[in-house]
Amino acid sequence: MFSPQGPTLRELAVQALSSTERGYDLLAPKFDRTPFRTPDAVLDAVAGALEPLGPFDAGLDLCCGTGAGVEVLRKLCRTRVLGVDFSAGMLDVARASEPPSSDGPVVGWLRADVRRLPLTPTFDLAVSFGAFGHFLPEERPTLFTEVHRALRPGGLFAFPVGAPPRVGSLPYWTLLGFDAAMRVRNALLRPPFVMYYSTFPLSGVRSDLERTGFTVETLPLPGFGLRDDGSPRGRLVLARRPD
Repeated sequence: MFSPQGPTLRELAVQALSSTERGYDLLAPKFDRTPFRTPDAVLDAVAGALEPLGPFDAGLDLCCGTGAGVEVLRKLCRTRVLGVDFSAGMLDVARASEPPSSDGPVVGWLRADVRRLPLTPTFDLAVSFGAFGHFLPEERPTLFTEVHRALRPGGLFAFPVGAPPRVGSLPYWTLLGFDAAMRVRNALLRPPFVMYYSTFPLSGVRSDLERTGFTVETLPLPGFGLRDDGSPRGRLVLARRPD
């Protein structure tokens, strides 16, 4: 799962025993060499699904990490792109890996907690990749309210979600075991490291988005195939702030 240039077991253990923010500061230099980085196949699939819905002027990447999602927005947005993350270490890596300036949108980086965004409604498109496990279910309404506030009327909030594993399958027990271990860790140690895989069900997320004021639809991401029941393995959630 990890390349030789990735983090060692000891480094991962230190990260897991730190706070969420400090853990990502420590992991940042090697983050792109771990399975935690969103795969290019997911990034490309989302970019392909969003392109016909544009054009977009200003784009916002929430919990941008080392900048993989910002690269998607570079392809979709015409004027500016902003990556937001609370980890100074992740933002340092993102800035260092930024390609030379070109004729594309202006790119900026902001260290902030996305539950308290210091932004005005100037964005046409907001995205996020692989970060929602860092938010407890009771925090979702606050998060979605902040995104809604940062979007212009008619703006779009988009993010991919995978289908849940079949109950009783190996992936099901693996994710359940990971979440159980994290709950035990957080019950015994402070500060907590918040990362769960089963706290972002599509039904609950859709309800929270709609209560926030978004209109919500989903698009299948066909590149990831179908489950045995014919449903897509991956979907793109499209939450729009109404005009």
